[in-house]
Amino acid sequence: MTSAQATTAFSLARDSLQANESSARLGRFRRRGYQRYRLVSSQIDLSILWKRRWFIISMLLGFALMSAPTPSGLTHEGQIVLAMSIMATILFITEAIPLPTVPLLIIVGEVLLLREDPTKVAQSLMTDSVLFIMGSLMLAVAIVKQRLDKRIAWWIVRMTGTNVYWISFGITVVCGVLAAFIGEHTVAAMMLPVGVTLITLTSNDPKKVHNLAAVILFSIAYGCSIAGVATPSGGARNAIIISYWKDFFYDPLNPETRRYLMDYLSWIYYAFPMFLLRLPIVAALLIFTFKPEVTDMSRAISRLRTQVSMQGPVKMSEWLTIAVFLATIAGWIAFSTEVGLGVIAISGAAAFLVLGLVRWEDINSGVNWGVVLLYAAAISLGVEMKETGAAEWVAGSVITAMNNIGAGSDLGFNFVVSLLTIAVSNTMTAGAAVAVLAPIVLKTAVVAGEDPISAGFVMAISSAFGYLTPAAQPAFTIIYASGYLKGSDFLKIGVRMMLLSLIVLLFLSTSYWPLLR
Repeated sequence: MTSAQATTAFSLARDSLQANESSARLGRFRRRGYQRYRLVSSQIDLSILWKRRWFIISMLLGFALMSAPTPSGLTHEGQIVLAMSIMATILFITEAIPLPTVPLLIIVGEVLLLREDPTKVAQSLMTDSVLFIMGSLMLAVAIVKQRLDKRIAWWIVRMTGTNVYWISFGITVVCGVLAAFIGEHTVAAMMLPVGVTLITLTSNDPKKVHNLAAVILFSIAYGCSIAGVATPSGGARNAIIISYWKDFFYDPLNPETRRYLMDYLSWIYYAFPMFLLRLPIVAALLIFTFKPEVTDMSRAISRLRTQVSMQGPVKMSEWLTIAVFLATIAGWIAFSTEVGLGVIAISGAAAFLVLGLVRWEDINSGVNWGVVLLYAAAISLGVEMKETGAAEWVAGSVITAMNNIGAGSDLGFNFVVSLLTIAVSNTMTAGAAVAVLAPIVLKTAVVAGEDPISAGFVMAISSAFGYLTPAAQPAFTIIYASGYLKGSDFLKIGVRMMLLSLIVLLFLSTSYWPLLR
C-alpha cells in the first residue's frame, strides 16, 4: 500500500468513526428527547378537559347569558347575578371542581364582574349566619371529643332497634321534634356527630357505606327541614312572614283584621300537619332512593353498646360539656334576637376551649372550613340577587305569567307561588327568599282575590324545599361537612322530596286550610 493509499484509507476510517459517533450522539439526543416527551406527556393529563367538562359548560353558558340582551325590567347587574347563580348551581350539583373552589369564584366574580368594592364583598361573607355555621361545627367537634355522640346514638337505637328504616325514622323524629322548637340549625349541628358515629361503627371506609351514610345523614337534614316550619320558633322565615301579615293587613280599628295577628298556636294549626304527614315518608323515600348497603345494623349497634359500656358512667367533663351545650341552646332561644345566633354559637365554642373540653387542634382539624366558605359565598350571592333586583324580577316575571297556567284558581295560585319560592330559596337563604318575595306575593294575592294567610304559609313552607344543593339550607351545609356526601346526592333525593312536599302542601292548602278561616 502506497503512502497515498494509506492516507486515503485513514481518512475514510476517520470519517466513518466520526459519522458513527455523530450518529450515536444523534441517537442519544433523540432518545433523550423522546424520554423528555414521555415525561412531560405523562405529567399532562389530557383527560382533564373531559373531567372538567361541566366546568367548561357552566363557564360558556354563564358568559353567554351575561352577553345576551338584557331582558326588560332587569338591570345588567341583575342579569350577571342570575348568570352567576346558574353557574354556581351547576358546579354545586356536578362537583366538576372541588366545591370550596366555587365560593372562591363567586367572590372573584362579584368583584370583577359586578364591580363591587372588595371590602363590601368581604363584609357580606362574614354574617351572623356564617358565624352560626362555624360555631355549630365547632360545638359538634367538642361533642365528639367528649364521646357524647355515642351516648346519644345509643339512646336512639335502644328505642328504634337495629333495622335501618326504623333507625332513620327515629333520627327523623328526634330531629324533627327538637327542630320545631329550638331551630333546625341547632339540631343539625347537635345530631351530626350522632349520625357519623353510627356510620363509622358500620365501616371505616366511606366508599363501602356511602348509601347508608346518605340515609342516616339525610334523615338528620330532612328531619330538621320538615319541622323548621312547624312552629314560629322553627326558623327566621316564620318570624318574617308573621311580621309582614301584621304590617300589611292588621288594622287596630278593624276587628276582622285580627286574624292577621298570627299567634303561636294558630301557626301550629296551619303548619304542623306538613311535618306530621311527611314524617313517616322521609325514611321510606331515603331507603328507596339510596338502597343502603346494609339493612340491619346489629353489628354496629353491638360495637356501640360495647363502647358505651367501656366509657362507664357519665364523667364530670361530659356533664360540663352537656351544661355548656344546654346553655348555648338556652342562649339561642332567649337572646338570639338581640345578639344573633352566630355570636352565641361562637361563645359556646369559646367556652369549650376555655374550660379545656376541646383543643384548638381538634377544632382546626375537625371543622370543614371549605364548607363554611361555601355557605358564606352563597349568602353573599343571595344579597346580590336582592340588591340588584334580580330576585324581584324573577318573582314578577313568574307572577305575570300566572294566568297562562291556570293560576286563577286557589290551586293554580298556590302552585305558582310555591314553585317561585322553591326556585329562589335554592339560590339564597330561606329567610332572604321570604323577605324578598313576600311583599310581591302578598299584594298579588289581594289583587287576585286569594287569602294572604294561605299565600304566606305557602311561601314560608315552600322556602324549606331548598333541597337541591348543599348550600341551599344550613342543615344541608352542616351534614355535607361530614365528607360522606356528594353534591349529586342532594339533587338525587332533593327532586323527589321536593315533588312529594309540593303535593302535600297543595293538598293541605286546598282542603285543610280553608277549614281554619
